[in-house]
Amino acid sequence: MRIHALSDVASSNIGEGTSIWQFAVVLAGAQIGRDCNICAHTFIENEVILGDRVTVKCGVYLWDGIEVQDDVFIGPAAAFTNDKFPRSKEWPDSYPKTIIMSGASIGANATILPGITIGCNAMVGAGSVVTRSVPDNAVVLGNPAKIVRYLENRNG
Repeated sequence: MRIHALSDVASSNIGEGTSIWQFAVVLAGAQIGRDCNICAHTFIENEVILGDRVTVKCGVYLWDGIEVQDDVFIGPAAAFTNDKFPRSKEWPDSYPKTIIMSGASIGANATILPGITIGCNAMVGAGSVVTRSVPDNAVVLGNPAKIVRYLENRNG
């Protein structure tokens, strides 16, 4: 495990082979699997679970209630939300569960609303706004994101 000296990592639940780069913040309750790459300028909150071989590119913030399974790619500045009706200084008792399933990819600057599941091997196009769950192997694009095709195999 490699943790850059300029990161702030409070969690001790980090798998072997994982790299966490400068200016990343990982709170104490976060769980991060093996061989992950957590890039610079990221934030991972307490109730976040990352599987093995996950890539989190720069500028991504993962909030309570998000589960990311194995082999997921999250592109730069992808935005996740965890509260459907946010108000300043008001916190829900629990957050909707957002699940990014194994092998899925989220493009740069995509926005993922709370309580959504992105299916196995699905792909979310750059800049898309995902307002509903995405089935396995689907490619979604746009605002709101719509299915444009299905992948026959993992590589398209």
